[in-house]
Amino acid sequence: MRHGRTEWNAARRFQGQSDIPLSEEGRAQARATAAALTGVPLDALVSSDLSRALDTARAIGAERALEVVPDPRLREFAFGEWEGLTWDQIVARFPVAHDMAFSSVRAYRPTGGERFDEVRERVGAVLDAYRDRAGTVAFVTHAGALHALLDILVGREVDLSAVRLTPASITRIAMDSPRPRLMSLDDVRHLD
Repeated sequence: MRHGRTEWNAARRFQGQSDIPLSEEGRAQARATAAALTGVPLDALVSSDLSRALDTARAIGAERALEVVPDPRLREFAFGEWEGLTWDQIVARFPVAHDMAFSSVRAYRPTGGERFDEVRERVGAVLDAYRDRAGTVAFVTHAGALHALLDILVGREVDLSAVRLTPASITRIAMDSPRPRLMSLDDVRHLD
């Protein structure tokens, strides 16, 4: 899952690893996500340690008395000097962004931040730690980390620049066969 909405999401600001809390709407979205997962058995609940993801995970865990395991490797991109800025501000201030699109996550080179392959490496380490675990593991994280997770599991089959991950969306990936299967992507029906 992606965390619920924040004020910076509403303003379209890059949050990165700035610890921006959920907005009132985001807290309501977290509760709606928890309700949507009521019938889904969860054996583990792992979250980024940033408050917007952790609070979303806690809402999910509270519905079933499931402990949330915080893991900083599930944090958003470290966007460095891009954090707090909109895409237009980034393009205006940083020439490296001129030739890329807002959605070109694989090409991001934020000044003072991390590249996509670095995010992919740390998210992959979390996935490896849970990959062979029986049952259902839920990860609550951020758009950049989810893009990295998708890249690891379904690779180049998904055009990441076309994937929009809405706050509080649910993405389901089945790992019950030799090849992971994308069951749903950016499911937001529970937010209606």
